Amino acid sequence: QVQLVESGGGLVQAGGSLRLSCAASGLTFSWYAMGWFRQAPGKEREVVTAIRSNGGDTYYADSVKGRFTISRDNAKNTVYLQMDSLKPEDTAVYYCAAVRGVYSGSKYWRQEDLYDYWGQGTQVTVSS
Repeated sequence: QVQLVESGGGLVQAGGSLRLSCAASGLTFSWYAMGWFRQAPGKEREVVTAIRSNGGDTYYADSVKGRFTISRDNAKNTVYLQMDSLKPEDTAVYYCAAVRGVYSGSKYWRQEDLYDYWGQGTQVTVSS
């Protein structure tokens, strides 16, 4: 049984930082690209960032470029999202998701219907 478990969300002031983690189990983690998505109240879920299965390539939405950093540790079956210079508009539920490594590159990573597995989400709230 595949599980993706996010952690690290919380309440932070604008300009602050948070580090999200997503621990995976039940799958061969190194075979999967990983993505972070978010959904704000009243809005559709959107891709934030993604990373290739071997960590060799990444994608960032324009809204987070230069502020967020995705990384992964395949030995620990974990993907991370370092969020700096947070803004109130970053407030959302953040989800990690896994997509088969055959789908390589941002053209695929932005398509959430290609993702095979999803975590339950973690709330990030940025106060102004």
